[in-house]
Amino acid sequence: MIEQSISHYHIVKKLGAGGMGEVYLAEDTQLGRRVALKFLPADVASDEGPMRRFIQEARAASALNHPNILTVYEFGEAESIYFIATEFIDGVTLRKRMQREPMKVSLALDVAVQTTEALAAAHGADIVHRDIKPENIMLRADGYIKVLDFGLAKLTERRAAQADAPTLMMTDAGVVMGTAKYMSPEQARGLPVDARTDIWSVGVVIYEMVTSARSSSRWLPLSRSLLFPRSAANFRRTNHAGRVAFSHLEQRGGKHKLSQSRLSRRDDHSPC
Repeated sequence: MIEQSISHYHIVKKLGAGGMGEVYLAEDTQLGRRVALKFLPADVASDEGPMRRFIQEARAASALNHPNILTVYEFGEAESIYFIATEFIDGVTLRKRMQREPMKVSLALDVAVQTTEALAAAHGADIVHRDIKPENIMLRADGYIKVLDFGLAKLTERRAAQADAPTLMMTDAGVVMGTAKYMSPEQARGLPVDARTDIWSVGVVIYEMVTSARSSSRWLPLSRSLLFPRSAANFRRTNHAGRVAFSHLEQRGGKHKLSQSRLSRRDDHSPC
């Protein structure tokens, strides 16, 4: 694919690959800008499920206009190859940033605030992401973060009931989709979910950022919280970021709480 042209895009280099296709850096020859091109392999395109998720990723993200959400330029097909053209993000995923060195609490909270702002915009449009995790959050060099990959996004029941609502995935009851360790208990059980499932996932991400440890993906069916290591209990008591993370992860009548103002507060005793 390198040095080839698809439609009006000239492919420069490969950026990465995943289950839903390969991503390349390309030059938009019409507008003279760099873009990221995501291709759906031919064998996958013939499968209705992956094809539907590929299309809905483009539709969901293109329906949103927010500085912390990846901008989709085009969904197209050329020479029987399906692709999504998006803005090119010159940065690293949150996963890679966390692996590089421990994150300061101030940076972790900044990432959390920007992520919740992106999700607030999506939820305001009645779109639930359902796959928030460090791999789907990118950090640019200038400090902006971008939420990626709306391939598992779904409409809330209220929006889906509207006659003019675009076609986005409405998962059947009992069907589990997402990344297990970041799912809310409701999502993992295949129950109907709403914006609160994204809030839970943000809590798991915050926990990982500020503790440099991955949370357990197990929980007791009737428990009010995840089964975290004992060290997490002390972290929760003494650190503002820890209290915020755990407030996201506690089940209280199925209501996972999110307060952006609470995320924005800095703990005077936390390293900045």
